[in-house]
Amino acid sequence: MNVLVVGANGKVARNLVNILSEHSNHHVTAMLRKEEQVSDLSKLGADNTVIADLEGDISHAFEGIDAVVFAAGSGPQTGADKTVLIDLWGARKTIDETKKHNIKRFVMISSIRSEDPESGPVQMRHYLVAKKLADEYLLNSGLDYTIVRPGPLSNDEPVGTVHIAERVEDLSASVSRADVADVVAHIIDDKNTYSESFDLLGGSTPIEQAIKNI
Repeated sequence: MNVLVVGANGKVARNLVNILSEHSNHHVTAMLRKEEQVSDLSKLGADNTVIADLEGDISHAFEGIDAVVFAAGSGPQTGADKTVLIDLWGARKTIDETKKHNIKRFVMISSIRSEDPESGPVQMRHYLVAKKLADEYLLNSGLDYTIVRPGPLSNDEPVGTVHIAERVEDLSASVSRADVADVVAHIIDDKNTYSESFDLLGGSTPIEQAIKNI
């Protein structure tokens, strides 16, 4: 399966590229904004790299792709303008190009509380609203989607165990970016996760078992 990772230079995405590169059944194409990022992603294991900016034309990045992972994000600390352009409009453009190229599989790395922005921190509301609108666009796209909503992220080493649920109320347990990437790598070709959306935090259930329980 040829997997396009959109926003491949992000921290979760870099972990994902590295994990997927170890799977013999996956071929990884890293979509990047800058030429100077190519060397790093190739070292991490990307089979191909393609330069494409979500604020411009991205159509050329989808040739020969079987599955798309949207891992791009402006981050909650950016201004509302960048959040709209990347997290909302960039996501919609990616979904549209996925459909135009007759690709069916799409994994969205979203954010916890994106389904209910008003329950999130005030300073993150614009970010969560953008994520919610992008997620809803994907829900109505007809694609074989999975929406992953990670909770508070850390740069800790992966532990291989998580907590997955439709909604998690207690957000005290962070989840490492490496474990988020591992979950995404496991679900890309897992039909059990098609048409599913879930929260993801640190927990005690082995990743493979947590995915089976979805």
